[in-house]
Amino acid sequence: MKRRTARKKALQALFQIDIAHTSPKEAIEHVLQGEEADEFLTRLVEGTNNHMQEIDEMIKPFLVNWKIERLAAVDRTILRMAVYEMKYEKDIPVNVTLNEAIELAKTFGDEKSGRFVNGVLSSVKNSLEESK
Repeated sequence: MKRRTARKKALQALFQIDIAHTSPKEAIEHVLQGEEADEFLTRLVEGTNNHMQEIDEMIKPFLVNWKIERLAAVDRTILRMAVYEMKYEKDIPVNVTLNEAIELAKTFGDEKSGRFVNGVLSSVKNSLEESK
């Protein structure tokens, strides 16, 4: 499975976990619809889910006049998944993660999602670079 496809499916699984409180295993099985499991997809879903509180704390300072709970669910999910990837998937260039997240936001969010996700993730990226 290509990484772009894995990201789309991970987004769908994480969305189910966030909205319907589905277990990660169940959500992954549901989005795969009988396809073979993908290691990258599984890492994205389980890693994002396992580090959710830490990830949310990394995002919150950059949400000007917003609370994470009030964000559109798809934007919140994209941000969480991208921050997980930026912090924990060391073999993926941060700019690739940023671009992929923006594309997901344009595809699954509203007309403002791409810019919003770009702004927040750019700030998180700068923060991660400063803390190195």
